[in-house]
Amino acid sequence: MQRLTSRFRRRLVREDGASAALVAVLLVPVLGFAAIAVDVGALYAERARLQVAADAAAIAVAQDCARGNCGNMLATATSLLLANDPEGKAGQPVLGSDPISVTVTGSTPKEHWFAPVIGHESTGVSASATVGWGAPVGGTAVLPLAFSWCAFKQQTGGGLPSGTTPRVVDFTKSDSTVGCTGPSNLQVPGGFGWLVPDNSTTCGATTAMDGIVTSEPGNNPPTPCTQAYFASLLKKPVLLPIFDEYGASGSNAWYRIYGYAAFTITGYDFKSKGKSTPTPNCGGSGNSGQCIAGYFTRFVELSDAWDYSPDAPTLGSSVLRLIR
Repeated sequence: MQRLTSRFRRRLVREDGASAALVAVLLVPVLGFAAIAVDVGALYAERARLQVAADAAAIAVAQDCARGNCGNMLATATSLLLANDPEGKAGQPVLGSDPISVTVTGSTPKEHWFAPVIGHESTGVSASATVGWGAPVGGTAVLPLAFSWCAFKQQTGGGLPSGTTPRVVDFTKSDSTVGCTGPSNLQVPGGFGWLVPDNSTTCGATTAMDGIVTSEPGNNPPTPCTQAYFASLLKKPVLLPIFDEYGASGSNAWYRIYGYAAFTITGYDFKSKGKSTPTPNCGGSGNSGQCIAGYFTRFVELSDAWDYSPDAPTLGSSVLRLIR
């Protein structure tokens, strides 16, 4: 009995040794699979984080450039990249000309958890983002109001917007812009024009450069544009179409869209739609007691509601688009 017990114990010791050796042999491929599952997943997560950071950095640099001064592009890119990925590093932004754009590349070394077992300590991760910009060529104006080229030219002195002094546009048969001409050298009456909204429930109007849009007759804003809606636009820049030609009259009147400019609304007074606080002084000749006040400004539009082109008239407004 003792001999049998001793023989069984020796056999168990031999099997334990074999199991240990087998585990040791399998440990390397097991860790290799762990490296694939964990470390590769971490690489994908880091690249996604770095891509978001590169997108933000490229948009920030493009905003500065679209406003006319790129400034210190590397400092801007670095600031936005680190804000979104503290481990990242921004490369020198690269400007492009066709299309007009800027590309920002972010990079970072990602250290591995398990891959060092198979000889890989870290892997370099990078992500690039390119943002293009240009002047608007079409989109949906949240306020269905078109200004004449004359109004824009008189307020800006024929250049890009730079001031913040509000100009009151009276909704009358004429205002201070009568007598000036647009790029087509056609007489442009007044300096304003309500447009027909896209539908009966939406205040906005969709237009396109060189396109013809229909006028909404009368001094009152279109029906869908409520007092609450006007209040929501107060002190905000909105893109508005600028017209340089017109035709017909009344409900058949039309405007030809020359380009788009940003207009910051500072106040309004409409009989049927209420008035803002403070209320602008509606004092034009033959004034109907209705007016809107504001000023043209430099503005960068980030939404997808607008299309752009580098060949469109530059009136101080730009549209940004993430190209890749």
